[in-house]
This record gives sequence, structure tokens and C-alpha cells, in this order.
Amino acid sequence: MATRVDVTPAAADLMRQLRGQHGPLMFHQSGGCCDGSSPMCYLEGEFRTGQSDVLLESLRIDGVPEPITFWMSASQFELWKHTHLTVDVVRGRGSGFSLEAPEGVRFLIRSRLLTEQELAELS
Repeated sequence: MATRVDVTPAAADLMRQLRGQHGPLMFHQSGGCCDGSSPMCYLEGEFRTGQSDVLLESLRIDGVPEPITFWMSASQFELWKHTHLTVDVVRGRGSGFSLEAPEGVRFLIRSRLLTEQELAELS
């Protein structure tokens, strides 16, 4: 089954760690501004989503009791709707708004175009 968002093993490990430290998590893919274009990790519900946002995926991570939601603004999704996202983690400090910032690492997105078959399954 096709997905719009996956995570690397390193990102899953960090998500489990952050979940243990802070509680349920969510992501919102930033479109720019002060935090660049990074996936931002928040406590679930800390970033308010609404009709102007699209839920791309409810990520199931082994060891995390609830799904981790991954959101993007509808206007940004219109530009990225043909793209598969993989959440990864690298050394270095990202935005101070994201929960991983104090850990000396940051989440980032690796992307590729969705295949025709994936697009058909997702529509």
C-alpha cells in the first residue's frame, strides 16, 4: 500500500525518544520562514491545524502507542502532492521550535516523485 510519508530507522528512534520524554507527537511540514523547510515536531495539538492543512499520514512507529500525525498546509500540498516524503534525522541544530532542537540533531525531509501506481493508490 502506498504512503505519502515514511521514516528512516534513525528518525523512528528519535521519535520514540521524544515520545518518551514529552508525550504524544505530531509533525507539520514547514513551508519556509524562520524554520526553513523542515518537518517540525511538536507535542500533539501544540501546532493548531485546521481547514488550511492536509493530514498526509498517521505514522505508526513501533514502540509508540499512538500514531504520529504528519501535516502540511493545503497550499504547499498542492505543490508537493506528487512527492513521497521520508523523514530522516541528521546532526546539527534546526529550528528552536521543533522538539528535537535541544538534542543536537534535526529532522529533515528526503523526497522523491511518487510513481504512477502510488499516485493511483493514493487518489
